[in-house]
Amino acid sequence: MRKYFGTDGIRGETNSFPMTAEVAMKVGMAAGRRFLRGDHKHRVLVGKDTRLSGYMVENAMVAGFTSVGMDVVQVGPMPTPAVAMLTKSLRADLGVMISASHNKFKDNGIKLFGPDGFKLSDAVELDIEERMERDLTEVLADPEHLGRARRLEDAKGRYIEFAKSTFPTDLRLDGLKIVVDCANGAAYHVAPSVFWELGAEVVPIGVSPNGTNINDGVGSTATEAMCAKVVECGADFGIALDGDADRLLFADETGRLVDGDQLMALITTSWARADRLRGGKLVTTVMSNLGLERYLQSEGLGMVRTNVGDRYVVEHMRAHDCNIGGEQSGHIILSDFTTTGDGIIAALQVLGVIVRSGLRASQACALFEPLPQLLKNARFQADNPLACPSVSKAISDGEQRLGQSGRLLIRKSGTEPVIRVMAEGEDERLIAQIVDEIVGLVEQAA
Repeated sequence: MRKYFGTDGIRGETNSFPMTAEVAMKVGMAAGRRFLRGDHKHRVLVGKDTRLSGYMVENAMVAGFTSVGMDVVQVGPMPTPAVAMLTKSLRADLGVMISASHNKFKDNGIKLFGPDGFKLSDAVELDIEERMERDLTEVLADPEHLGRARRLEDAKGRYIEFAKSTFPTDLRLDGLKIVVDCANGAAYHVAPSVFWELGAEVVPIGVSPNGTNINDGVGSTATEAMCAKVVECGADFGIALDGDADRLLFADETGRLVDGDQLMALITTSWARADRLRGGKLVTTVMSNLGLERYLQSEGLGMVRTNVGDRYVVEHMRAHDCNIGGEQSGHIILSDFTTTGDGIIAALQVLGVIVRSGLRASQACALFEPLPQLLKNARFQADNPLACPSVSKAISDGEQRLGQSGRLLIRKSGTEPVIRVMAEGEDERLIAQIVDEIVGLVEQAA
């Protein structure tokens, strides 16, 4: 059983287990020792988003890493994909992103990347957990072998140039007005620059972080502000990132929201027509809409589903040599460029397709009609409400009522104490009834 790591690193409310300074220091010590290999000077790169608690977690981890003999390179607030890219670019032995992604500021998290820029496997995370439970005083370095810490001053510029290099060299964004919502998060000082330097007129929002306003009424989990700003200023597009900028949602010129399924459909079919799509399929998760699967089938393309979590998508992509994958929530992984989800780079690929087509966003980004789909969360504090007989029966009954024309998906979140209940099918009223019944019973059992 995993004590610390969930589906996307370690996450929780600050100053409550497991998101404490003590645990953060133990992670630094244990992960540092795990990646001390060979006789070279070892290095770990550490980035964070804009949460107030980032200072506490960062300093605790720096203490842990340096205590076991690792040098630390700190880059300050940077997108998660930038940390992955810089870890590989600097030939670091390990990368760390301190972020709770789309969660509110009270939460924080720790994501770890290997020297290849990919998130760690379950096996490596379990090994780190086992090390954290040992007597860590035994792994401390001798005084003369302690690590050093330094700042990488040009990290921002390095990532901006890398992101721009993924945009088609024969295209520009001249004449386009783009609303860029940075969620008061990690991309606030890089995302607007990327689009502006490619020629766009940028209307930035969510670019004034104060430590507590990350994802607060802005970003990919609160897209109303971005959609309204698109209409207000007559923009051509809107882009909403989350707190660590590894996901995005899109808005067309009418302010209509475009989710990750539509964006993946656009990129996948474009790359297939340009003979750039490897594996002949899109890799996505069980949450993606059945309408996406039917659309890809009509284009002669395949789709495979994994468990929820972008690292499971990446694992399948690597195992089957696929270069496009992602989640309905807006995590889109384009392995020709990145090792993890990157909201800015995914947005650039979408914009490239739209600009080349000459179509308005509302025309280019409506490739299929999604089936009615409803997702609700039921919060719980202890035990497992899914084991309650009344809940089990409601789930079984719901599956029978949907039959072959829909899907029912019940799962525990790996990032917060909620059970997610999703139903999808042809009959919108039926799926609402099924979801409400199951959520009600889960809440009673909890």
